[in-house]
Amino acid sequence: MAGSSQSELRQQIQFLKAENEILRARIKGPIRTTRQERARLVRLGKPLGNAIRDLVTIVSPRTFASWVNGNQVARRTRQRQGRPRTAAEIRHLVLQLARESNWGYTRILGELKKLGVPVSRSTVRNILWEHGVPTSPQRSESTWADFLKMHAQTLWACDFVTRKVLTLRGWVDAHILIFIHPGSRRVIVSRSTTNPTADWVAQEVRSFCIAAGQPRPEIVIRDGDKKLGHAFDEALHDAGARARRLPPRSPNMNAFAERFIQTLQDECLDRFIAVGTRHLDHLATTFVDHYNTERTHSAIGFRPPCGPEPPEGLQPPRRGEVRCRTRLGGLLRHYYRKAA
Repeated sequence: MAGSSQSELRQQIQFLKAENEILRARIKGPIRTTRQERARLVRLGKPLGNAIRDLVTIVSPRTFASWVNGNQVARRTRQRQGRPRTAAEIRHLVLQLARESNWGYTRILGELKKLGVPVSRSTVRNILWEHGVPTSPQRSESTWADFLKMHAQTLWACDFVTRKVLTLRGWVDAHILIFIHPGSRRVIVSRSTTNPTADWVAQEVRSFCIAAGQPRPEIVIRDGDKKLGHAFDEALHDAGARARRLPPRSPNMNAFAERFIQTLQDECLDRFIAVGTRHLDHLATTFVDHYNTERTHSAIGFRPPCGPEPPEGLQPPRRGEVRCRTRLGGLLRHYYRKAA
């Protein structure tokens, strides 16, 4: 899904809706949901607005609207009856701890006691329930995102790019091992080979660890490709890092590497016929140099991965002649202003 276009995403949603309707047709009678399940559906569906009418199938749109309104009525009822409402500052602090730390309500209660906040166990639990936040520490929707965020500085992802190159023996498959840093989008590529042996993999891992610099890589996520295997893990271990193997058939967990490979193919490799591995190396390294130092990325503030971060509030110069630097015969273009 990370590399899908808008039209492809719409087709995927249509397929999932059709599949869901088929599964629902196999189930006899209504589906009973728990309070926590309804709260989860409301939390995920409420931001969609009226679009939820075309998506919800577990209940009717009217029933879903009653869930949303019921939560709001219950919230207003609790405000009018019983004890005074918990102070907004405390409620905000409880939700902040839950969303930032992934703790359960007991751990949150302990942290509030340490901060001198007078609150009971049931109050913490009710605040989480009202806002659709699970009370247990198992919040699976964001677990992988939290992992990536936690290790953003020292986490890298890797994958193979396979291309056919023309040689004296005809067309053969050549392999390139790419590494990408999800935090900065910086990319490092290996030299290509038509025979990715264990020794070749180990040597390229050692070269990557040197090229990565500081901070040193600590975790490298990879799929179950047999070309990696034990030699890859051992070489990382010797360099003071460790490999984290992803579950089978989980490309979204390696979305950064998958998306870069698609970019490399669409913007460069698909435009050429590589004549030998040296030609393929030239194409890949030239594109990666352009990608790291010239190509802007919206996720990091529209600057190149290896470009300096501009001081806050500083605007780009608006004077000076606009020039263009090209690579690979004009395929790759970079525009800049000549200093006045």
